[in-house]
Amino acid sequence: MSHDQAHYLELLARGAAADAYDRPLLLARADGAGPEQLAALEHAKQLALRVRAELEGRRRREAELSALFETAHDLAGLRDLDAVLRAIVQRARSLLGTEVAYLSLNDPAAGDTYMRVTEGSVSARFQQVRLGMGEGLGGLVAQTARPYVTESYFDDARFEHTGTIDAAVKDEGLVAILGVPLMLGSQVIGVLFAADRRARVFEREQVALLASFAAHAAVAIDTANLLAETRSALADLERANAIIQDHSGVLERASDVHDRLTELVLRGGGVDDVAAALSEVLDGTVEFTAGGPDTARAGGHATRHGDDWVAAVAAGGEVFGSLVLHGHPDLDPAGRRTLERAAMVTSLLLLAERSAHDAEQRVRGELLDDLLDSPDRDPRLLRERAARLRADLDTPHVVLAARIDGTADETATRADATRAEPAAGRKSGARGGSWSRAGSLDGSAVSARETADRRRLWSAASHLAATRSGLAAARDGGTVLLLPLGPGDTAADLARQTARQLGGALREPVTVGASSPVDSPAEDPAPVATAYAQARRCLDALRLLGRSGEGAAAQDLGFLGLLLADPGDIDGFVHRTIGEIIDYDRRRGTDLVRTLDAYFASGMSPARTKDDLHVHVNTVAQRLERIGRLLGPDWQAPARSLEIQLALRLHAMSSSAGS
Repeated sequence: MSHDQAHYLELLARGAAADAYDRPLLLARADGAGPEQLAALEHAKQLALRVRAELEGRRRREAELSALFETAHDLAGLRDLDAVLRAIVQRARSLLGTEVAYLSLNDPAAGDTYMRVTEGSVSARFQQVRLGMGEGLGGLVAQTARPYVTESYFDDARFEHTGTIDAAVKDEGLVAILGVPLMLGSQVIGVLFAADRRARVFEREQVALLASFAAHAAVAIDTANLLAETRSALADLERANAIIQDHSGVLERASDVHDRLTELVLRGGGVDDVAAALSEVLDGTVEFTAGGPDTARAGGHATRHGDDWVAAVAAGGEVFGSLVLHGHPDLDPAGRRTLERAAMVTSLLLLAERSAHDAEQRVRGELLDDLLDSPDRDPRLLRERAARLRADLDTPHVVLAARIDGTADETATRADATRAEPAAGRKSGARGGSWSRAGSLDGSAVSARETADRRRLWSAASHLAATRSGLAAARDGGTVLLLPLGPGDTAADLARQTARQLGGALREPVTVGASSPVDSPAEDPAPVATAYAQARRCLDALRLLGRSGEGAAAQDLGFLGLLLADPGDIDGFVHRTIGEIIDYDRRRGTDLVRTLDAYFASGMSPARTKDDLHVHVNTVAQRLERIGRLLGPDWQAPARSLEIQLALRLHAMSSSAGS
């Protein structure tokens, strides 16, 4: 026998968990063991697991036999038949974990069956019911002298339903019922029942256990007049005492768990600490999952899913996830309460973590706001604030402006609205109206959907900034980020990465414009505001160029990028190129700029232009003639038309940024 194979005997000797039997095989495989050795270990593992299962089964059977022996011993001490029967029904209900248990006896003189003892019953009609011989589930048990179980009483057609029985069962609210016969020799003298007010599957072992109690009950009834049934009653009471002691131990363990969880919270433990402590106490594997089965409707109670138990981690109607106990289908009520308490503690921890996270994100946003709005801040104080957020503002950073973009149709509709809006009615200023932390856009009304989108974008950007040791803030209807520039990265690389990551997190397109690098934001905050303006212009240019959902820096946009990076003469370029048309529209209230834009967008086709503008083709011709007189006869030449189209884009971008 090899050392590794002998290790399985050690595992058996110390009663190790089943998953521990995989370790020798995994270690051998990691050490490069050959196929024969691995096959031998696998064989040894399977043998050891079979031995372990056999030992577990024998221990369980030994415990059940011990319980039955103790029950018989307890019953022997009782002197009263009613006490014997009450003890049997009480213990049956307790050991099977059912809501109701009851015992019916046959009355040969009256020719019917009557309810003798009930436990957990709340219906007076049910407690006093008398049944004709052979009726109901009890009649089927008496007729066949075999146990019968129904998972749903009213849907079961195997036995005779009567109005009296169905009314009593309905009044009690019973659904799942297990009945076993009380036998004296070959004669059925009554039936012992265990029932629940919900659908339930009774295991074979539970049926056998209830049948064993029924056998003791029959013996007790047969020997009551001879005083022999008292011995069985005392045995049952002793069994009950053992159960109570065991239950008391479980409750004490649950109380200890509660104290440990409280200690975890007080010393700042996390969700993983709670799961680890719970795994140890419940002798299983507990993990927190963000998804898992739908437990929101469980009312705070642990529910069973297959071989697992699941407790919702929720607070204030919001479900954060679940605590899942794996491979422990026979969890007792005390264990379930322990799992539920742990879920409540976990929800408190998650709420605390969220509050701390939100507070940190607000602080990050405030620091970025100060860099943008107050460039005269003391560099030393800026560094101290950044250090508390694990950010280094003495390294090169890039300013990024991000916005969520909807569908192509929504984007086009917004662009049309922007072009159609009179220039005099648009707001000016670098910020245009910033989105406050309360979630509103100052100076303009936005839809609930847009507000929600901006909140989501700010949340995702804040998380990204925290993971990248950067800053993020809500601003100008979108989000601004200040992220460190990594070795070998460019501003364009960072913009594309950010657009991809934010778009993936939000599952919809996010457009990101990047500035040129800012060498040291802490040493000289003034360039941060300039860089943000550049990033916003790049963002607007991407959207106007039909590149929504992408990320780019000014150098990605060719000649347009050069203008964006150094916008000193953009207004002059626009005025020199199409200024006369802009002035004409402003003075006369005409739509020459919009007509010119639509004309180029339609491939210089008057027919398609009139469709886009919804006007007559003669109107388009008249407007184009007026444009020709204002711009000169060569305005449609390739070189001149390129400048005019660029000026139109820049004019639209400038109008959009100022709105």
